[in-house]
Amino acid sequence: MEVGAEGFARCLPRLRRRILRAAFVALDMEFTGLHSTSLQNNEPSLFDSPVERYVKARQSVQRFTLVQLGKCCSDTESDLPRYVVHSYNFFLFPSTLGVRDVEFTLSASSIQFLSHYGFDYNKFLKDGIPYMNEVQEKILRQRLLAGTWKVCSNADKDVLKKAIDEVTSWIAAAKEEDTMILQDLKGYHMLDVQLVLRQALKNVWTVPLGDKKVMVKKVSLEHRQLLENSSYDHCQKKLILLSARGFTNIFQILVKAKKPLVGHNMLLDLMHLHDKFYRPLPESYEEFKRNIHNLFPVIIDTKTVTKYVQKKCLFPRVSSLLEAYTVLCSSNLNPKGPPYPVITLASGCSRYAEKKFPHEAGYDAFLCGSVLLMSAHLLLCRSTKDAVEADPSFSEYLTVLAEQVNKVNFIRGGVSSINFSGEDAPCRHPPALVVHVRGWPGLTERQIYQEFKARCRFDVRRLSKNRFILLSNKYKHVRLVLRDYRHHPHLQVSVYRHWRHSPSVNCLLQ
Repeated sequence: MEVGAEGFARCLPRLRRRILRAAFVALDMEFTGLHSTSLQNNEPSLFDSPVERYVKARQSVQRFTLVQLGKCCSDTESDLPRYVVHSYNFFLFPSTLGVRDVEFTLSASSIQFLSHYGFDYNKFLKDGIPYMNEVQEKILRQRLLAGTWKVCSNADKDVLKKAIDEVTSWIAAAKEEDTMILQDLKGYHMLDVQLVLRQALKNVWTVPLGDKKVMVKKVSLEHRQLLENSSYDHCQKKLILLSARGFTNIFQILVKAKKPLVGHNMLLDLMHLHDKFYRPLPESYEEFKRNIHNLFPVIIDTKTVTKYVQKKCLFPRVSSLLEAYTVLCSSNLNPKGPPYPVITLASGCSRYAEKKFPHEAGYDAFLCGSVLLMSAHLLLCRSTKDAVEADPSFSEYLTVLAEQVNKVNFIRGGVSSINFSGEDAPCRHPPALVVHVRGWPGLTERQIYQEFKARCRFDVRRLSKNRFILLSNKYKHVRLVLRDYRHHPHLQVSVYRHWRHSPSVNCLLQ
């Protein structure tokens, strides 16, 4: 089900009920970019510690924004052993009401990638649900109280100017209690127009009529004061803030509900959740971890889960969420145990049962939830010698997933996962290689990378003037390079030994 700014307010009560009833909530997000190339050495590297990776990712998250967020609520029906999935696509756009104009960057490759999979940028731009974090909301609240709020968007200013021109032309000849109708106003313009008119003209009152219409009424100053103090005023400050918060209301419901939060390779997702809906990302990596754990005490990354299943259940190696889902659906991985739990798509999401929609956030959120349930079911069947009940509860699934809870996959780095409730797990990489360059002056890291790129993928870091360290995550690549460069005239390759090759150790010994 697609939800934009026009229909968001109507859906909010229903969304709240479904979150509170859900066994877990799965999320997926699409961004205007992933890794900022305008910053030097900002792409992920096998050399990255969690702190270094956080600094890199933080800079990228601050530059890019969300375009779509998918949410999947999965709850069990009391009378039937099945999970009913309600999957949503939310188009998002930063709030322009009363806060400083938000700037964000577009990555050409990311835009092209999403376009290839049919992403509708018109819905993102024209019907994106607004959102703001706590800092932006505080600024808006202060400006509303002081009467100094303003509209930032030039497009919005044109709409408002047109509305003011229509009203000022009409009001000159109008009598008290006369009314007029402003038409064809988009959802987020309905509020802007009323606030601007009330601020500019003290003898008018406004009432939203729905269907993109606002009624403007000429009133006396005394009548205006009475209406402003009425509980029926649609422009009360609390209602303005509720509207301006937009999707942040869903985020706050999720935080209060404390439901298990599920995603896939979800580090960037969590960083965007923190930055866009909670608070700007802190400089401290440890503070970020504490904040996320306080917001979401139970996090499950299906990438971490499927890697664990590969070891325990002879699960084929997969590289994407859709591959994992396809393998789990097609393979007979559990011939003796009870069948997977029944996963039923709600009526508004039934198209996901008929066709694949990769990289549509709502579809990927549905895949996350399905992969979680099927993987947990496999692990439960393999972990017990006794027969598993025909319909295990979700709490049993959480128990068997205990080792993976709060561990988020760390792509190409110095740890295997980020542990949001403890110490990060160190990664077991193949041994590093050291390349000693002879008779080839001025060689750069980039040139070393290009030299080995044809055979295999290594991350490169300069060790000294004529030495470089190579790191790979595949043992076969290490063996291949050691074999092929045994007699190279300019590049001497050997296994890195800290006591022999470290500049700091050599300096100390000297």
